[in-house]
Amino acid sequence: MKKIIELKHERAELVAELRTLLDKAQNEGRSMTAAEERIYKNTDNDLEKLDAEILAAETDLERRRSVAERELNGRGKAGVVKTDEFLNIGELFHAVARKKADGISDSRLDALYEKREMTMGTGATGGYALPEQFDSTLRAVVAQSGIVRPRATVIPAGSPPDAKLTFPSLDQTAAQNIYGGVTVVHTGEGVTMTETTANLREVSLEPKEISAYIVVTQKLLNNWEACGTFISNTLISAMVGQEDMDFISGNGVNKSLGFINSAAAITYTRAGAGGVTFADCYTMLSRILMRGSGSYVWLASQTVIPQLAAMVDAGGHAVWSGSKGDGLAGAAGPLPSDLFGIPVIFSDRLPALGTKGDMSLVNLSYYLIKDGSGPAVASSEHILFLSNKVVFKVVWNVDAHPWLTEPLGLEGSPGNTVSPFVILGDA
Repeated sequence: MKKIIELKHERAELVAELRTLLDKAQNEGRSMTAAEERIYKNTDNDLEKLDAEILAAETDLERRRSVAERELNGRGKAGVVKTDEFLNIGELFHAVARKKADGISDSRLDALYEKREMTMGTGATGGYALPEQFDSTLRAVVAQSGIVRPRATVIPAGSPPDAKLTFPSLDQTAAQNIYGGVTVVHTGEGVTMTETTANLREVSLEPKEISAYIVVTQKLLNNWEACGTFISNTLISAMVGQEDMDFISGNGVNKSLGFINSAAAITYTRAGAGGVTFADCYTMLSRILMRGSGSYVWLASQTVIPQLAAMVDAGGHAVWSGSKGDGLAGAAGPLPSDLFGIPVIFSDRLPALGTKGDMSLVNLSYYLIKDGSGPAVASSEHILFLSNKVVFKVVWNVDAHPWLTEPLGLEGSPGNTVSPFVILGDA
């Protein structure tokens, strides 16, 4: 049986042929000729057969969905299937594509459209809000797979979700002091006290739109149970990767400001070009903000591993890999997971060895993430119609940047600054 989308296009062509015959005779002020009458009758008969075929195809799809629901109940995978929920994300995408291409409406999409309208404020092309049953799954995987999001301070979307959020923060920069400009003095009896004022700064977050595209074959889409796993895994990987790239090295232009490019970060100039030394590591440690909550982690590019494995102190002793210089000792076990007792996380999302940000020491609890509306999904079959493929677009909104706007001065020596983001820079 031909796909419904193909049948609908054939139908549109036949209707256009009938309209052309009628318009030609009318424009010429005459009745249709005998030949035109035969063409019209044959085309009209083809149209009736096509209508019947389309109806049969739509009925078959509805029956298959109903059987799939009953099979799922019989296997006991998800208990009782709720009639107002999609069984998996593949069935959701299938319903969106049918609505877009064939005009076949699924009542379960209506609530998602209304939710999108209320939360995103977009027009008819904005797609459908992702149901909470799938959004929670995506967010859970994001938190497990990403580097920044699970360790950052995440602010829920709220209402309205995409509105700019501005909140006060104590100005603790070196120009003030750690107490936000409050001055403490020793006063004798009868001495006039000095007036002090607490200084505040504003921190703003405004979710920015991110779009992800995925191409799915019509054949895979029709098998929506299998399609759900494929789409979920692919989208999750793309969403996690893009968010992490933005949170780490984004420039803040239509995207989040990554901590590497933030004015709050301290960039330490490495000892030698293209390398990482023991002195680089312990000097970076001396520049971290040693107060507040959260835990520090080393973030390092995989290209840094050879440098750490061969890293030695001033006396030539291995300080990380455990090797004693014979090339064998210490190599039997796994690479150490800590450096100065702080976990080391390797990532292929960081710049290459010798480039600013190839290694950093960060406390990501000082990094703020503001989620906005979404994810929402929309589809289009027009771009790849001849290839029998459907393009899906997933849109979500998020903004993020460090809580601080510049490094802080030490309480006992304000001229020496520290930060929760210490970045290894260029030589």
